[in-house]
Amino acid sequence: MRSHDDTPPDGPDYPFDETATARAVLDADGILVQWNEGARRLLGHAPADVLGRPAVDLVAPGGEVGRPEPTSRRWSGRLTLRHQDGSPRNVWLLAHRLRPERGDRSDWLVVSPLTAMDPLSDDDPLTTALLDHAPCATAIYDERLRLRRINEAMADNIGLPEERIRGLRLSEIGARPQSEDLERHMLRVLLSGRPEEVQTYMRAGSEEQPHAWLARIAPLTDTEGRVRGVCLAAHDFTEQYLARERLQLVNEASIRIGTTLDVRRTAQELADVCVPALADFVSIDLMDPLDQGGEPYSGRLSAPVSLRRAAHRSVHPGTPEAVVKPGQVDVYPASSPQADSLVAGRPIVASDLASTLSEWLAWDRPRFERVKEYGIHSTMSVPIQARGTTLGVAVFTRFRRPDPFTPDDVLLAEEVTARAAVCIDNARRYTRERATALALQRSLLPRTLPRTAALEAASSYLPAAQAGVGGDWFDVIPLSGMRAAMVVGDVVGHGVQASATMGRLRTAVRTLADIDLAPDELLTHLDDLVVRLSEEAGSDGTTGEVGATCLYAVYDPVSRRCTLARAGHPPPVMLPPDGPPEEIDVPPGPPLGVGGLPFESVELTLSEGTVLALYTDGLIESRDRDLDVSHRMLYQALARPSSSLDDTCHHILQSLLPPTGVPDDVALLLARMRGLPASQVATWDIPADPALVGPVRKQVVQQLGTWQLDEAAFTTELVVSELVTNAIRYGDRPIRLRLIHDSATLICEVSDASHTAPHLRRAKTFDEGGRGLLLVAQLTQRWGSRHTPEGKTIWAELTLDGE
Repeated sequence: MRSHDDTPPDGPDYPFDETATARAVLDADGILVQWNEGARRLLGHAPADVLGRPAVDLVAPGGEVGRPEPTSRRWSGRLTLRHQDGSPRNVWLLAHRLRPERGDRSDWLVVSPLTAMDPLSDDDPLTTALLDHAPCATAIYDERLRLRRINEAMADNIGLPEERIRGLRLSEIGARPQSEDLERHMLRVLLSGRPEEVQTYMRAGSEEQPHAWLARIAPLTDTEGRVRGVCLAAHDFTEQYLARERLQLVNEASIRIGTTLDVRRTAQELADVCVPALADFVSIDLMDPLDQGGEPYSGRLSAPVSLRRAAHRSVHPGTPEAVVKPGQVDVYPASSPQADSLVAGRPIVASDLASTLSEWLAWDRPRFERVKEYGIHSTMSVPIQARGTTLGVAVFTRFRRPDPFTPDDVLLAEEVTARAAVCIDNARRYTRERATALALQRSLLPRTLPRTAALEAASSYLPAAQAGVGGDWFDVIPLSGMRAAMVVGDVVGHGVQASATMGRLRTAVRTLADIDLAPDELLTHLDDLVVRLSEEAGSDGTTGEVGATCLYAVYDPVSRRCTLARAGHPPPVMLPPDGPPEEIDVPPGPPLGVGGLPFESVELTLSEGTVLALYTDGLIESRDRDLDVSHRMLYQALARPSSSLDDTCHHILQSLLPPTGVPDDVALLLARMRGLPASQVATWDIPADPALVGPVRKQVVQQLGTWQLDEAAFTTELVVSELVTNAIRYGDRPIRLRLIHDSATLICEVSDASHTAPHLRRAKTFDEGGRGLLLVAQLTQRWGSRHTPEGKTIWAELTLDGE
């Protein structure tokens, strides 16, 4: 509000005579803090004589001053004041609270008209306004914008007769910011001669309820066309205004609530929409498991009720009225509006907290202090219900707005809350489905990567932020001969179905890898599986086709050769120990599920310490940059010095992905290649002569002694004897024996040129043969065979654990 002082604004068009009204301001303690020239003219006291002194010192002896009620906003009446010369003056005064929301701590503006103005004569041009016949509240102001006439409707709205306020300005009659705004519009009409319309929301006179007013301000001219004053006609259109406000709030709620599938965010949007349009403070409390996607309580509710604060909003920054912080659980007893509304299943309005909620506030002292501190006078609690289920409760509170909640406010709150309840329930259902899919996804992914002699590995998986959990997966699979397989794949789609398909494909890859298929052959078999899955999915007409991409690689630490093949998947990136990162040119191959097209593989030698980066397309695809930029960022992050592969994983994700979440799943697998030195590998070419099996056993025992593995000599000698004998009897030349060992494992391999695979069988009691492989299976940790371009290899693995 503009300061009431004696300094008029600059400008030749300023029409106000600041001395035509006696005006003073008293603080909450009754001390005079402002005193204008009009007040000096009325009582003769100079500002220096009265400022800082109690106003009661100006009351003449015998004059009575009643203290106004704390809730009163205006006072008017006659009072005998003391003139500077000592004589009494009977003066009519009009006083307004400048800050009604501060209660009895508000300053008071006191005014009194000085210039006596007679009512307008019948022949005055301004009387053509026909005040007595005007259908609405009408007032006429002269060229100084001081009141000359009002009709009965305007007098009823102001609450004061015309003879008491004649000669005052509108800002002195109303003493509200809206009054000053109207007066500025009146000044523009007076100077321009053009009418204006203004909408405002304010109280009329001493009424507690504000009204919506449409003020039409028109210039009044004489016969020569000169502007002699302005006419102010006020139309009360409160019902239309409130109806429009309600429709606007409902429309805004439909737009702003439910923008995400997050329970707490949706609850916060409900609170944001309703403050300050409907309430000064709104709190949203939900049944405890909702924000984790759990099911709400389905039984009959009874007090006390435990609720978790999901969101709140206030007209005050920082929400100081709140006793409970978001995320905290609070217990509401039977006398609280939250519990009463939930138990009753309908909105409950409490307009007088001191009486209606006295039991609860007496029990909850922190809330009682908040109610007392902020002057909370009215609450409205509305259950949040959707699809026949109670999800929580919304509590609307007023303290800045003096009017209590009306039945129309209850209907509006129910409408907005019902819309939000559906969005919250949708978010809850999505959270539950996402949590289920994520749990399934994580259960199907490897919890830890196996430790192998071939490589050191690290991995990361991030589910999509909004689209739901997808079908990305990764794996490291130990193979025979201390080799290791690396695989990264991506199933098309999101949700539980994609996770389930991913689990089936990962199991299939492990099964196919266990029989030591080459990468291109493995992808061919996997492609056949995806085709069959797609046919099964399409047969019921509900789920559609299944598709996937995959990259499969096998690394041999003995030869340091790596064979790779891919099916529609991004190619891997290689970081040599002494060079920059580069992309490996792997033949692309069709995505899995196309069927009928071949896959090709590529083989290359990797230096020890080389790092391979295998990833899904969610890592490099972004709406904000093209693929070339993403690849450069990946190369930079991969080449950054780091103490471990886990740190490198973290840095890659941090560099390429936004902090707000990824639009698609991301799977990243890093592997640092290791190599076995020649000293840990021994190889013999075996002649096809059964008589030479004994000397071969002796050479094996000698080699184990060199490796200081004497405790494994007996078992190894038996295994070598059986495998070499079988190769001589049933295999084709050339025959080769190879021993490989590291700190924990000893592997015995016998290769020959035959493609016939051996089979384990149980020999009968009187059979002379058939017990060799059974013996091998009993003596070793595991055994098996794999086909090679030259024939086959039978291998057996012994664990060097001292047993």
